[in-house]
Amino acid sequence: MFSTLIGARFDPPHQPDIAKLFGESDSSDVPERMGTLRRQLIGHHDLYSHLQNFTSEDGKQAIEAARTDPRPQQISADMRPFVEAYDPVTWRSPADAMATGFYHRERS
Repeated sequence: MFSTLIGARFDPPHQPDIAKLFGESDSSDVPERMGTLRRQLIGHHDLYSHLQNFTSEDGKQAIEAARTDPRPQQISADMRPFVEAYDPVTWRSPADAMATGFYHRERS
């Protein structure tokens, strides 16, 4: 399984708006096309986290392929009033918002 964690800043009262955007998208074929197994949106104060688990290591390729689909691009555009880059100075693309894992444990 492949996972990504995106971090950003957001306005917490807009959690329902953000959840609605993803709920609409997740009811389409977009998750299936990307191989999304699970998605979680998590908020803590003004920290927004988007955890996405993919069915296989092909998640990286699926993310790249989704960049040409206008629907994920539209979600990003629709979220702009509610979510902003964690570090706007260094942000150039969503890849700049992806966290890097540094410890992992899995039950055998």
